[in-house]
Amino acid sequence: MPKKAKPTGSGKEEGPPPCKQMKLEAAGGPSALNFDSPSSLFESLISPIKTETFFKEFWEQKPLLIQRDDPALATYYGSLFKLTDLKSLCSRGMYYGRDVNVCRCVNGKKKVLNKDGKAHFLQLRKDFDQKRATIQFHQPQRFKDELWRIQEKLECYFGSLVGSNVYITPAGSQGLPPHYDDVEVFILQLEGEKHWRLYHPTVPLAREYSVEAEERIGRPVHEFMLKPGDLLYFPRGTIHQADTPAGLAHSTHVTISTYQNNSWGDFLLDTISGLVFDTAKEDVELRTGIPRQLLLQVESTTVATRRLSGFLRTLADRLEGTKELLSSDMKKDFIMHRLPPYSAGDGAELSTPGGKLPRLDSVVRLQFKDHIVLTVLPDQDQSDEAQEKMVYIYHSLKNSRETHMMGNEEETEFHGLRFPLSHLDALKQIWNSPAISVKDLKLTTDEEKESLVLSLWTECLIQVV
Repeated sequence: MPKKAKPTGSGKEEGPPPCKQMKLEAAGGPSALNFDSPSSLFESLISPIKTETFFKEFWEQKPLLIQRDDPALATYYGSLFKLTDLKSLCSRGMYYGRDVNVCRCVNGKKKVLNKDGKAHFLQLRKDFDQKRATIQFHQPQRFKDELWRIQEKLECYFGSLVGSNVYITPAGSQGLPPHYDDVEVFILQLEGEKHWRLYHPTVPLAREYSVEAEERIGRPVHEFMLKPGDLLYFPRGTIHQADTPAGLAHSTHVTISTYQNNSWGDFLLDTISGLVFDTAKEDVELRTGIPRQLLLQVESTTVATRRLSGFLRTLADRLEGTKELLSSDMKKDFIMHRLPPYSAGDGAELSTPGGKLPRLDSVVRLQFKDHIVLTVLPDQDQSDEAQEKMVYIYHSLKNSRETHMMGNEEETEFHGLRFPLSHLDALKQIWNSPAISVKDLKLTTDEEKESLVLSLWTECLIQVV
């Protein structure tokens, strides 16, 4: 992509401009995203803005608009999803509500035009052409390989789930009323042009989706047109609405979103239970009973509040001295629900061990590191009274791309391994080394060393070098 950029006029604004706008000139040669690593992919996605600048000035703070006059990039964006893709997708069995929504904004309210059951292409086109309805396609990365490739890398980069929705809107129409989301949003304009209006948040960094009435949000603080190849970012809570102007072709854009329920508050809730559990083992005060009938009280008592405040100070002191936080759910939920590694072939390398069998004299290295989490948790197979800590390794190599971000809890399962806590140092050696000799692992016996690497190799997590 072009290295040089110059700021241009920022459209209609009130007060300080909330949205930095970059105008790029075509620089010759093909433009494409860089998939060498998760960081290079993100860097190329927001080019020419530097990653450090993005997180310092824009992330969770204010929108960023990057307008590009780059035919090659526009062509690439256009290949990600097109209106004409719907016909082949419908032939695979798409259903209203689950896979597609048909809707239109009428007098500031969302009107859903879904039918029952399976979505048929001719009916979608009829609603699109005659009712001027927007077609929203849920989680297209399930079917479009290049979106899978992009979002898998972004999940590695953010360490958070990355979902997407495609919106196809006919000319002279708007699909959704003004609203804000509970996710960080990246908009890629794929086909046609779309008119956007952004407003100051009423709830900064919102934790839930909400529609906002026109009379409540005031005038837009930023207004612009997105064209193919353009990118728009805005933080969760940013109120927005978009329409396809009359007289133009239809608009297609993909919304790529991340960081839902990924705040410090969520992390605190996730780790505090393990901290309390460990502290209660050593502090008898935390094991004493609460006052009789405390749970029957309408309001908290002064005594209860004072005791809890003291316990929180104790936990804070303990936290200052610990190196390991026990993540009870967030790590597991992320690794269990995320995309599997992108594979251009048949994906055999993700399910069948390959290469040499590891032995004591082997040198091994970790593979698919971005798709693995190592965590220490109480043994899930023991009762509360007898729980000992175990090392758990979860990975996403066998996750289902077809159910990604679709809420299919019953179809989701953990993939991974469990080891005694005595294996933690050896596992950290493998984690932190580009390559390591099996015989150098910090375990008592050679049998333990061989057994450990064989288990990891069987799950396709290491390879012999």
